[in-house]
Amino acid sequence: MGTRLGLYEILSPLGSGGMGEVYRARDTRLDREVAIKVVPEFLAKDAQAVARFRREAKAVAALSHPNVLAIHDFGVEAGVTFAITELLEGNTLRTELRARSLPLEKAIDIVAAIADGVAAAHTKGIVHRDLKPENIFLTRDGCVKILDFGLARYQPARSEDSTETAVGTLMGTVGYMSPEQVRGECAGPASDIFSLGCILFEMATGRRAFARATAGETLAAILHDEPTLPKQIPSQLSRLISRCLNKEAVQRFQSSQDLAFALRAILKRHDSWAIPWVWFGSAALVLFAVAFWWIASQRNAAPIDSLAVLPFVNAGGDPNTEYLSEGISEYLINTLSDTPKLRVTARTLAFRYKGPQVDPLNAGRELKARAVLTGRVIERNGVLNIQADLMRVDDGSQLWGRQYTRQFSDILSIQQEISREVSERLRLKPSAEQQKRLEKRSTESTEAYQAYLKGRYYWNRRTELTVRRAVEYFQQAIDKDPGYALAYAGLADGYAVYGIYEVESPNESGPKAKAAATKALDIDNNLAEPHASLAMTRMAHEWDWAGAEREFQRAIELDPSYATAHLWYGICLGATGRPEPAITSMRRAHQLDPLSLVNTTGLGWQLHYSHRHDDALEQFIKGQK
Repeated sequence: MGTRLGLYEILSPLGSGGMGEVYRARDTRLDREVAIKVVPEFLAKDAQAVARFRREAKAVAALSHPNVLAIHDFGVEAGVTFAITELLEGNTLRTELRARSLPLEKAIDIVAAIADGVAAAHTKGIVHRDLKPENIFLTRDGCVKILDFGLARYQPARSEDSTETAVGTLMGTVGYMSPEQVRGECAGPASDIFSLGCILFEMATGRRAFARATAGETLAAILHDEPTLPKQIPSQLSRLISRCLNKEAVQRFQSSQDLAFALRAILKRHDSWAIPWVWFGSAALVLFAVAFWWIASQRNAAPIDSLAVLPFVNAGGDPNTEYLSEGISEYLINTLSDTPKLRVTARTLAFRYKGPQVDPLNAGRELKARAVLTGRVIERNGVLNIQADLMRVDDGSQLWGRQYTRQFSDILSIQQEISREVSERLRLKPSAEQQKRLEKRSTESTEAYQAYLKGRYYWNRRTELTVRRAVEYFQQAIDKDPGYALAYAGLADGYAVYGIYEVESPNESGPKAKAAATKALDIDNNLAEPHASLAMTRMAHEWDWAGAEREFQRAIELDPSYATAHLWYGICLGATGRPEPAITSMRRAHQLDPLSLVNTTGLGWQLHYSHRHDDALEQFIKGQK
């Protein structure tokens, strides 16, 4: 501890195994914490061990998947061979299984995520060959990571990097090896599927599938015995596990992706799993149970009339992708708000509950919502992983959940799918016109949409630097899609505040804001933002108070939850000698977005101008907290 390996400062030990020691370290260039895995001293002079360590690093580096541990660097310093990986916070699956039994739905979800990562490895010619609970990591924010490719069979394009194992060599961990591994045969993708079956069996039953008194007996059981699953395990899941554990590799799933699909199909059918009946001694008890079931099913069938979409968690931890998690959440709020008979909590209130430590059920209760939609997002090298979950607030039951692993170019489709599936799960059927709005895309360009999300993210931060960057991103979105109305609306919003943050003089930025707002309205006249931006230019640059007021009112009519429109309208009302309506409008802006310093201080200044100095002082004090 306290020493360095190249540019990395060792902070503390994390663990050790036969092929490596792992430490927490600090990257002195980027000032971030990472994990560093080194070849242990007793193996440092073993050329075969070092070569295997290097191959493991190459195998992991060949992958880019949210369910596989990411490697950042590799090197040799002072005779020490090491690899730098992302730092994970949480526990291995083995530690979790020792501490508690996992719900069956959770076990299925975890194995499906592992299967996704394994499928990515298989497409790169990598077979793990040592999947077991010790090599699966569950992070604190709910992600699943595959670790330790030290025994992986790697067959890249360059044959000299191949890691073929001689026939007759046993590779793997006793209890999780496939029959072909036990026989010393070449282990292909089907071997990993067998190991996944062993892991799922253990998670579902609390015991290992082939555990016997000795290692030899365990290996014999893998070759000859059929594990017995308890009757309480749902039949679909029992058949799936048995297929994974088939002695013949060709009889297992043809791919890990097929296994993942099958597991998620079972999760979708979870509501139809039959809970085993307890046979009662009297007809009265049976009737009572039937009545109770009917009442409960009616209760669960009742439509949910209120929903809170909480900010999706940026599970990758990369601050450069924070815009993505916020943008997806905002899209879902705006889209689901059009669903009939459903009250959706405004973005500015829902975003108070941001962060991985938020209790979603408590947040739902505080927001007076009957259901909450949560999620987590990871984007890495063009691959997008989104997990979305819909829960009832009153009992914590899961109404719906799904994981999407696709290319970033599919983000618009994923968002629409989430909106549609949530509406269907809540049994809320939109009208034909509302369905048309749900399916409408503001742009078909993924690059334009990504730039727009970044623009909104920076505009919401409101500093001289961030509004400059916001305008740059909005312009990039327009360059990618000249017909993108929302991008012009964002550009208008950016220029509208340029004068406030002294980026440009109002005489320069005002006409630009008006031109962008007008262009946005030419494309789509039903957007609140450009109406508010146009009103701002008419008020601040043309002194057209009546025209500004009409535009502000139209913006609020189109989107009553748009806090900026209420704030700017309050300025207009105050400037035209109507202090009380101004205070009311600004107070509404503050209620919609209580965490906004702009809204807090704006209300404070209006109270001050209205000679309500004590109230103004109290409001300014709130802004300092």
